[in-house]
Amino acid sequence: MSDPGERDGRWTLLTGHGHVLVEIARNPGARIRDISAAAGITERTVQAIVADLEAAGYLTRTRTGRRTRYTVNPDSSFRHPAQEGLRIGPFLTVLAAEPGPAAAPRSSPAAAAPAHHDRAGPSTPDPGRSR
Repeated sequence: MSDPGERDGRWTLLTGHGHVLVEIARNPGARIRDISAAAGITERTVQAIVADLEAAGYLTRTRTGRRTRYTVNPDSSFRHPAQEGLRIGPFLTVLAAEPGPAAAPRSSPAAAAPAHHDRAGPSTPDPGRSR
């Protein structure tokens, strides 16, 4: 088994489809180029992914003049059998949330779940945490 420090970082937890869906959930009026930059994939790939997501019922596109606005269907289910029956809405709510000024940095595990979902009860500030 390799040392975590030796890993090359060529993989991410989410697929391109996941990154695009999260970016659209964050900003339903985003342009393809904005989504591309945020997800780190080409505009052409984003266009193909958006078409896949629309065909599968994960989102709809609405044209308003020259702009496209996306609507995510939070009741869509994950496609993998390991998540059978789970809806994407709660997942997107967590990942699409922008941290507030007092929120933990995105890289910390605390940023993965809002305080109101904390099973240990309401969160209290950690006096030792630097901002």
